[in-house]
Amino acid sequence: MKHIMAFLFIALLAGPLFAQGSLDPVKVGQAPTDSWTSYHGDYSGRRYSTLNKINTTNINSLSLAWVYRANVNQGAVKSSPLVVNGVMYFTLPSHVWAIDARSGREIWHKTWKTEGGITIGNRGVGILGDTLYVETTDCYLLALNLKDGQEKWRKTICDLDQFFFGSTSPIIVKNHVITGISGDDLDRAGYIQSHDPVTGKMQWRWYVVPQKMGEPGSETWPNEDAMKHGGGMTWQPITYDPELNLIYVATGNPQPVIAHKNRAGANLYTESIVALNPDTGKMVWYFQCSPHDTHDWDATQVPVLFDGEINGQKRKLLAQASRNGFFFVLDRATGKNISSTEFVKTNWSKGLDAKGQPIPNPAKDPQLDGALVTPNQYGATNWPPPSFSPDTGLFYVNSFRAFSIYYIYDPDLENPQGWGGTDRGGWQEAMMQAIDYKTGKIRWKHQWEGGGSRSGVLSTAGNLVFTGDGSNNFVALDARTGDALWHANLGAGVANGPITYELDGAQYVVTGAGDMLYGFVMHAKDNPRQLSQRKNQ
Repeated sequence: MKHIMAFLFIALLAGPLFAQGSLDPVKVGQAPTDSWTSYHGDYSGRRYSTLNKINTTNINSLSLAWVYRANVNQGAVKSSPLVVNGVMYFTLPSHVWAIDARSGREIWHKTWKTEGGITIGNRGVGILGDTLYVETTDCYLLALNLKDGQEKWRKTICDLDQFFFGSTSPIIVKNHVITGISGDDLDRAGYIQSHDPVTGKMQWRWYVVPQKMGEPGSETWPNEDAMKHGGGMTWQPITYDPELNLIYVATGNPQPVIAHKNRAGANLYTESIVALNPDTGKMVWYFQCSPHDTHDWDATQVPVLFDGEINGQKRKLLAQASRNGFFFVLDRATGKNISSTEFVKTNWSKGLDAKGQPIPNPAKDPQLDGALVTPNQYGATNWPPPSFSPDTGLFYVNSFRAFSIYYIYDPDLENPQGWGGTDRGGWQEAMMQAIDYKTGKIRWKHQWEGGGSRSGVLSTAGNLVFTGDGSNNFVALDARTGDALWHANLGAGVANGPITYELDGAQYVVTGAGDMLYGFVMHAKDNPRQLSQRKNQ
């Protein structure tokens, strides 16, 4: 341990600062190599890297390059850092940092006085040209100078008095800065909206639930009042298909979530995957993962995009491992369901309808004397992002099989407020699972100890899967078998999605644990500059 701390001290002093440059718009959304330009690395949500300098044959030579501690008492790092021109940008609520991606040395740190808001975390920033965009807890979209963090402008994106807050990572699509809004299970209507990247002016807004009776989807609500107070938050950054020019939005649960008597119907477009035109905000198609949800299973897990083969035919696909325990594969051009399978054992559905959507079993709705339900309230998975590798054809997701007993306080309540009930958890099994998208079957699973992982996932062309376990370890698994190949204990649980990038012939892998970022590196044996740096350290 003394040797590691000495190495870190020397590295942080010696780490060179590199000139910051703007992000070429052409690189936004491209497959990540020397950069990581958006929340998932590219537009697809796959969180897959073509880099293979770190691989199954040499993973045990991976070494610690640097550590950076935020030390601002704002919880764990949940953002996915972005890397542009050798500089890394990451966030905590009301804070943005720029650090050297080679050494971890701080370049600038921007903070601001907040008017309030909920501080459960911040997913990160968006970057275009010389501007960085970040959402704030007090309902602003900030545009900062990429070079020094100085504020260019701020625009209101939500109403703090209605207990909304900003936490998600803005995604840049052409000349649109796409923002999502959080409300933490309040009864206001959720939405996403688009802003001009230069002026911040709002271009369009799309509400998750219809705003007037007679609009598409309003027939799935009993009346306009219930509909306009129906919730449906947009916690997750969007994904995007440039060829189809469609963005994919994953939406949250309806309100009230437990006491649900006053919202009979499917409650569109909550608990759905929705395709929108990014230029207009108009809906093209939808698929509802949990019609009339009563268990707080937001369907805001990542809609992952990839091209694959179904029954011998090439298809443009979208897959989601949903919080309700089902793995959905859709045609991402049309939204038509290709398959719906359980990736954990569930007991709340009576089967599938003609659209491939689960049919809720009323016996598993919250009851006065309780209903035993799996998955539990946390879900079969949650917000931490999964990964998909085109090399293996496998979808990697941290999963849970667990139970909750769902109670309702008053079965005769006609106009419930808030939850109107509760849940109590119990036994759980936690594992990383690899799902074959063609069959929906589990190819392999790796059991976790210590309560399970709340980490995102990264897969690489080195046939590796990086994630965190339930015992504060950062772990590398064999992408083909699930065998554990390497780990490093970080003293706190991995709370974000790991990223990777290559600079000066060396491949780095970075993850967050607690309020710290850890950078690991595999040096190139034939790179004189890197060899010299290692010798000096």
